[in-house]
Amino acid sequence: MFTNKEILEIALKQSAIDCNCAPEDFLSGNNLVTFSQKHPKARVYLPLPFDCDLVSYGSNIVAQVGEELVRETIDYIDKHPAHDCFETPSILALNDAVMKKGFKVCFMAEYFLPDMEYVKALECPYETRIMGPEEFKDLYLPQWSNALCEKRRERDRIAIGAYDGGRLIGMAGASDDCETMWQIGIDVLPEYRRQGVASALTSTLAVEILNKGIVPFYCAAWSNIRSVRNAIKSGFRPAWVELTVRKADFVDELNR
Repeated sequence: MFTNKEILEIALKQSAIDCNCAPEDFLSGNNLVTFSQKHPKARVYLPLPFDCDLVSYGSNIVAQVGEELVRETIDYIDKHPAHDCFETPSILALNDAVMKKGFKVCFMAEYFLPDMEYVKALECPYETRIMGPEEFKDLYLPQWSNALCEKRRERDRIAIGAYDGGRLIGMAGASDDCETMWQIGIDVLPEYRRQGVASALTSTLAVEILNKGIVPFYCAAWSNIRSVRNAIKSGFRPAWVELTVRKADFVDELNR
């Protein structure tokens, strides 16, 4: 089983692969700008290379960029403290700057890692079943779109379902988004929420993944209070934050 130090080191190594830097760069206290590039071991869902992507583990920012937004990114992270770069009103200034070149601020997310002092399989009020790809191959449905990823079915490795009288009412799934870390997603039918189903499934799946020698991680928008509360209850703690700038037409399409 891992220690918290080992889990953090694994996450830092993966972030370094994703951001084209060294693991220690995230803890140096000094901001760093690198040129973004593809990497065969990067998280599979990252559309590398990025035009502008900011990552912080709390003490500084590592920004990976394309040539078009080098100056705008440097000016931004040099002007504001690290934590201010991930909230308004600072983000509005970044958006104004990149819009002049046809970009907009797009995604913001908070990532969580398991705290080995707190992560444990919580009891579920309903029957649960561990599933492999063969068992959940027919469950790629809208109600399970966070637990399973239709676009990358081949990456979904393990899931756990909660059943009420044979009816699937909740599911947590994990995808091998990179070699050393699997991401957990969770869905619970609306009428079964606030009963501890989400945390039971998330925590149990986290333990299953840890027992395989893999680090589970969890992602949530900072404003998704329900998801963040589930992460905390399941034994996860905030680890890093990320902000991504994308082409304006891509952002506009998302908002249509």
